[in-house]
Amino acid sequence: MRTLPATVVHSPGRPGSEERRDLVDVALETWKREFPLMDVTTEGLVSRIHKISRYIDKALSETAQEFGLTVGDWELLSCLRRQGPPYRCSPSELSRDLMLSSGAMTNRLDKLEEQGLIARHPDPSDRRGVQVELTTKGKDTWSEAVAMQAAKEKFFADALTGEEKDLTNDLLRKMLLAFQSKGPYPRRAELAKKSDR
Repeated sequence: MRTLPATVVHSPGRPGSEERRDLVDVALETWKREFPLMDVTTEGLVSRIHKISRYIDKALSETAQEFGLTVGDWELLSCLRRQGPPYRCSPSELSRDLMLSSGAMTNRLDKLEEQGLIARHPDPSDRRGVQVELTTKGKDTWSEAVAMQAAKEKFFADALTGEEKDLTNDLLRKMLLAFQSKGPYPRRAELAKKSDR
């Protein structure tokens, strides 16, 4: 990956502050030239959130691959893990939570069952139904993967001091609440379907 020059720039609206240039600084210089009326403060904020999200998504994808999983597999195992003991629920509940069709869910469950990460059991409350349960291997695999991902996320977060982390969390919470007031959280599967249209 190409390293940007460590040029020092002054942050807009923050007299006297000096910071190293990042990807967004470089892009904004071009856009500001082409669109002089652009709100560079807002554009910089949104662009940085988007790019940080890309880095985190890449790290998560790489972590999942280390354990023979996709991000979708990771999310399914996470759904089961957060159910609490005995870590089971119905395929329809998983489909609803992950916004997957029954066919797509069946394919994903088949794969994870072949890997020994989940098991299907008859539903005691519905003779025609089944329950999906996280196996011991599934719990162990998920826990190891989470520990690896947590270490990567700590590396990102450690760019900030403890006080800066608290402040950043407070400000991002305020922004997220503004988004939540406009509608439900868009699931990854839902966005993928829309991008395919």
